[in-house]
Amino acid sequence: MRQRLKWILLALTTALALVALWQVHNIAETVRGEEEENVRLWAKAISQRAHLMEVQQQFFAEATLDERRKMSLYADILQSFDATDLNTDPAFSLAYVHYIVDSAKTPLIIVRAKDSLITVPQDLVGTKLEGALLEEYSQNPPFHYKIWGMPMTLYYKESQYYTRLREMLDDFNRSFLTDITQNTVKVPVVIMDSMRREVYAYGNVDSSHVGDLKFSDAPIEITMPDGSPAYVYYDRSPLVRGLRWLPMLYLFVAFVLVLVSYSLFRTARRDEQNRIWVGLAKETAHQLGTPISSLSGWTEYLQNKELTPQYAAELQKDIRRLETITHRFSKIGSVPELKDESVRSAVENAVGYLRGRLPRKVHIGVSMPVGDPLTAPINGYLFEWVVENLCKNAVDAMDGDGTITIVASQDVRKIYIDISDTGRGMTPAVQRRIFDSGFTTKSRGWGLGLPLARRIVNQYHRGRLYLKYSVVGQGSCFRIVLRK
Repeated sequence: MRQRLKWILLALTTALALVALWQVHNIAETVRGEEEENVRLWAKAISQRAHLMEVQQQFFAEATLDERRKMSLYADILQSFDATDLNTDPAFSLAYVHYIVDSAKTPLIIVRAKDSLITVPQDLVGTKLEGALLEEYSQNPPFHYKIWGMPMTLYYKESQYYTRLREMLDDFNRSFLTDITQNTVKVPVVIMDSMRREVYAYGNVDSSHVGDLKFSDAPIEITMPDGSPAYVYYDRSPLVRGLRWLPMLYLFVAFVLVLVSYSLFRTARRDEQNRIWVGLAKETAHQLGTPISSLSGWTEYLQNKELTPQYAAELQKDIRRLETITHRFSKIGSVPELKDESVRSAVENAVGYLRGRLPRKVHIGVSMPVGDPLTAPINGYLFEWVVENLCKNAVDAMDGDGTITIVASQDVRKIYIDISDTGRGMTPAVQRRIFDSGFTTKSRGWGLGLPLARRIVNQYHRGRLYLKYSVVGQGSCFRIVLRK
């Protein structure tokens, strides 16, 4: 039974391990699939952002060209003043010039070509255009024209609108690759050209390990802000790589647990066997002690006396007792031979031997079906041992004062023997352990009487021995069930 239980536990542990591994594998595959989908959605968003940047750059280029056209128109209007009749009112042209400048919000400076003295704007009139101011306004090519015969030069820089737009676009460009590599999905990524030669950017990976990254077989194509194609190569995230090793870790832990459990099981079994053998040796000494003491007493008594038939019969009883004990212990550990014998005779022999050796206040009553031999396949030596052990336990439970009742009954297939006492009974906690090897409530007991009796009945006789009932303060009853 214990061997079968061990195999059942091993099979159950293996099944649980396989189910757990299957679940971990499914979780890892699910996380990996969701991660790849997130990477693709993220790459799609990046491509759309790159397209938006391309549109912004085109807009800025067109806006820059439009601004130069305005400045060119501004210079042409001023140039037209050089050919205008002095009687002509230039108010309309000046109003248009101011409209162009105000609408474009373009900072400009007009100087006289011969000495570079500023004439426009008003707050810089008379100042010479040179040094840092000249460098600041030389970002775009100047316009040269004449007004009323005087050579003039127009310098300008980007309008305030375009300056702010350019700053925003530059920030957007600078953050583009950073936003790609420092992605929210936290997977290692490398952005490279189609030949995998030039690395544009990378993220979530150490710079020294960029070349060691296991690239995905199907990179994601994106468009850079300048319109050139690029490819996003990505690897599994640390979470997925950790989940990949989790089954191995689980198997290792399960193996260690099984190894430790097996070691503890073997140790417990070895300790139990040691207790059984030690207890068996003590039980042997206890069993042999009674007849040997009796024989020693008879030897001393019979010294210098004649051996009468009565004395010889008593000596013969003790010799038969020694033979019985020898037979009993020779059967332990081997399969005993069973043959149809009288259960009545086996019970009466055990009770007959005990009656002369029990305390005087202990009474044994036997009730058997009249005229029925109660025959069953048993081994007489071992079965008598079972009855003796149960009766001795009953005597101990009654503290040497009470009644032991043995009642036998039968049906078509089984024989029932109930052995009850009027002792102190057992608590539920004690009842659960009475058949454990080494368990005893006696200060000098070895806890082998009931385990041996149960082994003899259950395993050797293919019957059953169990506690029928026990009431604290009233007594207990054990039942033996034998197959016919």
